[in-house]
Amino acid sequence: MKNLEMNDWIVLNNIIYKIYTTSDSFNMREQLLGLLKMVVDFDSADFHLSDDDGSKKLVKPVMYNFDDNVSAIYDEIDYSRGIMYSGKSIVYRETDIISEEVRLESEYYKKVYVPNNWYYSLQMVLAMNKEFLGVITFYRTIGKENFQYDDIFILDMLKDHLSYRLYEDKKEEKRDEEKLSILEAAEKFQLTKREHTILQLLMNGEESDWICDQISISVNTLKKHILNIYRKLGISSRVQMFKLIKDYE
Repeated sequence: MKNLEMNDWIVLNNIIYKIYTTSDSFNMREQLLGLLKMVVDFDSADFHLSDDDGSKKLVKPVMYNFDDNVSAIYDEIDYSRGIMYSGKSIVYRETDIISEEVRLESEYYKKVYVPNNWYYSLQMVLAMNKEFLGVITFYRTIGKENFQYDDIFILDMLKDHLSYRLYEDKKEEKRDEEKLSILEAAEKFQLTKREHTILQLLMNGEESDWICDQISISVNTLKKHILNIYRKLGISSRVQMFKLIKDYE
């Protein structure tokens, strides 16, 4: 087990903080790879997500120190499918699951490793509730030693945090997909043209006084319109309104 220095713990705590507080998923993954470079020695890395359509294809890659999108080639790797799709989070070295001879003869090694001068890799499979969520692969160039169990130990401490974040992101995306656009809500619940306009302004976060000035109505009239909108939508508050409707058309 690795004896972590104080600086390593500071970096790890910062990484965990970023995992939970960086709102944009792409930015979170991009920052993560940069920070991980401070505690794990690697030359390049890629971070793929699992597709939402149930195909388990790898999509939306974030890459560190190389530009080629290898998502399609990833799907051709037979020897790691059982691990990736097991529904469990795990960190492992490629050399621990495949012989050197088979690895060097694989199409993935020839198409991805050789052009980039890589030799060793370490994979971090992310999953929660038996659902495969994504995978990070770290690469080392020819001439360097293989990844060590100390590297696995560090990544092991982060895998559950990352899995939880990706799982919550997927749930949020599903909730957003189920929401109605403002136009869809207006049509579905048969809002009048004025109610549609007011709903749009409410979703924009505008204050009541500002709305009254914009559309030249009194505060009492606005309240009546809002109550009618809520009644038609079957809700009783702005909080419920934002849960039902997307804040964009």
